[in-house]
Amino acid sequence: MKNIKFGIIGYGSIGKRHHQRIDETEGAELVAICDNKTEVINSVEKQVFKTTNYQELLDREEIDVICVTSPNGLHYQMTVDALKKGKNVVCEKPMALSVLNCNEMIMTSQRTNKRLFVVKQNRFNPPIKKLKELLDNGVLGKTFMVVVNCFWNRNENYYKNSDWKGTLDLDGGTLFTQFSHFIDLLYYLCGDVISVQALGRNYDHTTTIDFEDTGVVSFELANEAIGTFNYTTCSHQKNMEGSITIFAKNGTIKVGGQYLNTLDYYNIKDTVIEELEQGNPSNDYGFYQGSMSNHDKVIQNVVKTLRGEEIIATSAFEGMKTVQMIEAIYESMRINKKVYIR
Repeated sequence: MKNIKFGIIGYGSIGKRHHQRIDETEGAELVAICDNKTEVINSVEKQVFKTTNYQELLDREEIDVICVTSPNGLHYQMTVDALKKGKNVVCEKPMALSVLNCNEMIMTSQRTNKRLFVVKQNRFNPPIKKLKELLDNGVLGKTFMVVVNCFWNRNENYYKNSDWKGTLDLDGGTLFTQFSHFIDLLYYLCGDVISVQALGRNYDHTTTIDFEDTGVVSFELANEAIGTFNYTTCSHQKNMEGSITIFAKNGTIKVGGQYLNTLDYYNIKDTVIEELEQGNPSNDYGFYQGSMSNHDKVIQNVVKTLRGEEIIATSAFEGMKTVQMIEAIYESMRINKKVYIR
């Protein structure tokens, strides 16, 4: 069976992560890399096609899949262009910076009959997989309340060497870049959010970012549960916590650690949770760490899906739901009122 051939657009930290995982995955082969910086392309040692013009990469007939790992604000146009060129696409989070753009990406995928995968790698964390199983099997019973806490540090060093992080047009906001995975997991685990009311402030990044560094959100779920989402990038010196706690009829459970990588607490009626499988470490970027490094499972899913052996782990519709919630939260901050999500 022939290899699935990949091209990467955007060769920053995440692009390099995709490169590593493609090389490690049986049935996957990296054949092309694009970055708009000549010095970045020249530093790539692997013998593949290299260009600073992504349209040249899209013209390569041998490529089956494009990994869009460029700045957030470029995901939409690059994905649409790739789909129109007959390529399947793996789009990094966030899928786009507006629901309108997400919808066009989905429609283009349908019109071209090409697959659109959205990267939500934290779904593969062992504690999250266990929590999803408990919820889906009805073990926890009716959910009453959900609390999501994201307390990370992003200091000046994180922003100073980037020409896009912290900018409204290419970054989009703290929820898009730092915490969209947590919003995805809220939807993945608990279903639709039907309303949000939010406050946001920029306390410690006034010279480095165009938006809030701290936010508090209250929300209502379609299943009648209520909850809060609290986040900041002002945790002193280092990341403190990334957690989801669920209070339900038959139990309470908290998945925590810094990156949703530990089962911190549970007390569930007639239930004992055996030792969980070992998860991957977090993505290490030197002076800070990000979400869990599960891109191996993302790339494996792409290969197996295109071979008809699996289904897409995270669909474009699910990627759109994350953007929909973030849009509603930012709208609530702007007008200082509750926003209902249709």
